[in-house]
Amino acid sequence: MLQGSNIFGHERPLVFRVSFSACVLGTVCLPLLGLIICVFISSIFHFDDATGTHCQVPNYLPSISASISLSPECYIWRFCIGLHSAPRFLVAFTYFKFYKSRFASKFPESPLSCLNLGFSISENLGLMLLTYVSSSETYFVHKEGFVLFIISSVIHMLITCRLWKAIKKYSLSPEDAKSHNWKSRFLLLNVCFCAFAAFFYWKHNMYCESGSYTLFALFEYLVVFSNMAFHLTAMWDFKSREVMVISLSEDKDF
Repeated sequence: MLQGSNIFGHERPLVFRVSFSACVLGTVCLPLLGLIICVFISSIFHFDDATGTHCQVPNYLPSISASISLSPECYIWRFCIGLHSAPRFLVAFTYFKFYKSRFASKFPESPLSCLNLGFSISENLGLMLLTYVSSSETYFVHKEGFVLFIISSVIHMLITCRLWKAIKKYSLSPEDAKSHNWKSRFLLLNVCFCAFAAFFYWKHNMYCESGSYTLFALFEYLVVFSNMAFHLTAMWDFKSREVMVISLSEDKDF
């Protein structure tokens, strides 16, 4: 919603308001839409390149790294991640302020709030690193970005669930209980999907079995989807809040 007017030749600040829930939804939908488009294009137009590995056995799904490394898929993915990165940092600092107000002097919740912010930022930085350095350009850097993203995201979700367990304990709001319950479920799913993806990745590299890489790619998708679903719970946590951008204009005398 835009607000602004001109009274006696003086412009009032232009104010742009959007609900925090809409901001969170848009932030999550950008990488989701980008991933779906990249996997679709890779599967239809670059199937052999996207599914080929050193084992040279049949595979039927492209991995995420392969899907976002080809052209034009890499540009679509980079565009979506670039747009979504700034709101991700905004959400991270909003959670930090929320936790600090709830756990001003409590231990261990207060220091955990600081750790949570750190891992939330490193998760986003890891995602940006693996996005803008593709596996076809510098594989080692891309791999390190992926590892940073996975480790940071799991630790961030663990700390978040611990903090919301404390919030649920002292809160009478059913929304807080629902948020904690769904966060815990998505965390459990994410860890399970990570374990299965790691297993099939190891199995593919160790035995070069047909279909192992396909299952790795499938569980890799599920890791990302469960991570997105976890972040989407912020819609419940801040449903009554708004994001407000104010444009200030300088008064000029003529």
